[in-house]
Amino acid sequence: MRHADGGIPALAFLAPHWRGWSAPLRRARQAASLALVGTILMLGGANTRAHARLNLPDSTPAPEASGPVGAIAGWTEFCRRLPEECTLDVAQPAAIPLTVAVWRTLRSVNRRVNARIRPITDQAHWGVVDRWDFPDDGFGDCEDYQLLKRRMLAERGLSRRALLMTVVIDETNAGHAVLTVRTDHGDFILDNKTDAIRPWRRTGYSFIKRAGQDGQAWVSLEGKEGAAQVATAEP
Repeated sequence: MRHADGGIPALAFLAPHWRGWSAPLRRARQAASLALVGTILMLGGANTRAHARLNLPDSTPAPEASGPVGAIAGWTEFCRRLPEECTLDVAQPAAIPLTVAVWRTLRSVNRRVNARIRPITDQAHWGVVDRWDFPDDGFGDCEDYQLLKRRMLAERGLSRRALLMTVVIDETNAGHAVLTVRTDHGDFILDNKTDAIRPWRRTGYSFIKRAGQDGQAWVSLEGKEGAAQVATAEP
């Protein structure tokens, strides 16, 4: 009998014609064939699960926050203009379950925004030293890239509470903004400098502070010494 999809059942390939065989031998051959089919199906399922796991990164410990600190001035002004973007629902999860589908969404959004936006300083763009805003005209600097990614990921159903604007000192010792995505596999960083999504420990950055998950206050990621560097983290 054929399956509904038109395929031929595995037993059609494995089972010989039984007529004329002795009953014990026939039963033994049938049992062996069924055992072989079961093994094939089990191995196929295991291979599928293993392939899915290959798409996910290894778990990594999250950075420890040392206490509340003031938000970046650009973020405070952004929230004043667009309060709906900064209002947190504490009923949402603080960490996103990292499934294959979520990982693909993160990678897609990171690549799309990085390719779509052209870099420009706030001074050239807005005529001010620092302004946080959506790059809806196709131009922006580091925080604008991350704000757009945050909005797009929230629109795709990811918990806004787990999508955190973050200030770091980059490899050139300059202030830089990235987006931290908190997951059950650890914290991962979306960055306009690369399409790769990296665990926070593998970025090479010094993490200064990030948006909080329970209110408007930000949290320090470097303690007192790191807090002293915050002024250099503002563009």
